[in-house]
Formats: sequence, structure tokens, C-alpha cells
Amino acid sequence: MNKILQLFDEKYVKDMLSRKVLPFYADFKKIDKIKIHAYKKNIWEHTYHVVIEFNTTFLTKDGRKKRLPIVCSAHSSEPRQNVYESLKFLWESGFSRGYLSIPHPLFYSAYFNGTFYRGVEGRNFYQYIREQKLIEVSDLVEKSAKWFAKLHAIKNAKNFNIENSRIETVFPGVTHIVNRIKTDYPEYEKFYAKTYEILDGREKNFLSSTDKRWLVHGDAHPENIIKMGKHKIAAIDFTDLCLTDFSRDLGAFLQQLEYMCNRKIVDKEYVGKIKKLFLDNYFKYAKGVELSEDINNRIETYYYWTAMRTASHFLLKSEPEPDRARSILEQVSDKFNIKLC
Repeated sequence: MNKILQLFDEKYVKDMLSRKVLPFYADFKKIDKIKIHAYKKNIWEHTYHVVIEFNTTFLTKDGRKKRLPIVCSAHSSEPRQNVYESLKFLWESGFSRGYLSIPHPLFYSAYFNGTFYRGVEGRNFYQYIREQKLIEVSDLVEKSAKWFAKLHAIKNAKNFNIENSRIETVFPGVTHIVNRIKTDYPEYEKFYAKTYEILDGREKNFLSSTDKRWLVHGDAHPENIIKMGKHKIAAIDFTDLCLTDFSRDLGAFLQQLEYMCNRKIVDKEYVGKIKKLFLDNYFKYAKGVELSEDINNRIETYYYWTAMRTASHFLLKSEPEPDRARSILEQVSDKFNIKLC
């Protein structure tokens, strides 16, 4: 039996969380019940990739009930201890207080290769985009900018994911992507190779010119921003947290924000305004950083890198959507004047 199936056994989970989580909460007496829900459940004979929520009801010492969402992110072969370590570092660096938050790290299980944390409750940013709730969208754009500025200002961080610090090696790596395209879409092979050569070269030119590195989220997009309340937001999914150019988060977030909004919001002028709102607020709160031509060019590099990643997702997923990929690739082709095919 695949050992990860134990995390779908309520008795096993209740015993484990009683030992591992109760010590974090002095007012809790015991666990009353647990409801198990899988957000991701990829389980094979011996391997797995899961994200599971344990909706846990605790009994307090004075007889009240308190419900907390405990989440486990586990992968049989990819690292997850770095996720726990990065969350713990951020929690101790100021994200444990105030209106810009993260999930509360609880413990790491070497047995499951999984990180357990207290989840954040709320709705993700993309849901507001889909519903065209423009007031909420504008508010979340401003708060997201402030969240990234707070992250990038952190000093003395270690590199939690070295491979993800470079375009060339961000999982699954440029070589792997180009080889997949060569096999599945040979008409795009030269376009992919040339485009990644340009983007990778731009990044290498900057990173070789300075010793400065910033802590970045690494997967910045609206679905990873959660509105927890009227004033409070949290970011989630810290698998890619690493040290690199802070412009990566800005370019990635802007591309995904624009792409999602253009699909759901009719007013294209509004989409342009919220992109500007994001940058204006980021540089309003960023410490000692002002938007310059150099930074704008670096943001552009990661904007188009994220566009390529989005297109690759549509081309290479289990049920490909090549038409959706084509429109994105045409945008990149026009920008760099590279023949698409």
C-alpha cells in the first residue's frame, strides 16, 4: 500500500495531529473530529503528489469548539522541507503579524516528505476577477503590491530553492521544455530555443553585474493571493521561494494579472489601469527602490518568460489547448521579432 494513503485515514491523522499540533495551542485540550478533503490527489503505486486539507475541530479547555484548517503538501520525490523552512523563516520575519500574512508553519514530516501548516481561509484573487468585482480587484492589486514589497525587503535570507533562482533551471528546466516542444510541436522548436536564449541572456547579464539578490515568491499570480478579510490578505504556495532578482515577481504577477483580467473583464482600459496601480503601489512601499529603465526592462524579461511558461502549460498538459497557447506565443513573437513557425 502506498504510505500516503494513511493521510486519508481519519484515525491515523487524528493521532498524528494530536501529537504534532496540540503542543502549538495551549488552550486546546483535544481533537474532536477531522474532515479530510484533497485539493490534489495524484497517487500511483509507490509515488504521490498530494495537497490535503484536514478540517480539524479542536475542543478547548473551557469546553468550546475551535475549527482550524490544517494542510499537508507532500511529494514523494520533490523537496518539501524547504517549504517548511521558508514558511518558518517568513513567519519569524514579520509575516506572523499584521494584515500581510502567510500560512502558519506547523511541522515537517520526513516520513511523508510533507509540510504541514495551518491554512489560510478566504477566497483567492482570481475569483474576484472572474466575477468582475472591480472594486475588490483594485483593492487586492494594491494589497498584493504591498505584500511583495514587504517580502523583497527581507534581509539575510538563505536560498531556499537554488534551482529556481535562474530561468535556465526553474523546474523542469529550459532544456527539458525545448526538448518536449521539439518532440510534440517541432514547428515551434526554433522559436522556443531563440526566445529562451534571449530571456536567459537578459537575466544572466543582470545577475552577473551585481551581488544583490532578493527573496522572491517565485510563483507570483492572483490565484496565490487569498483575501482573508476586509483588510487582510495572505500569499500561499512557497515551493519556489528563492533568492534572485525581485523583478521576477513583478513581471510574473503583471503577466498573469493581465492575462486573467483580459479573459474575464471587458473593460480593457481598466486592465491597463490596474497594471499601473500594481507597479505604482509596489514602488510606493518598496524600500530604497524606484522604477527605472533598467528595472522596467527586467520586469519585461520576466513578463515574457511567464508568458512562455503559460503557453507551455497549454501545449504540454495532458489535454493540450494549442489555440490558447498560440495567441500567447504570437504576443512574444511580436515583441522579440522572432518568427513563430
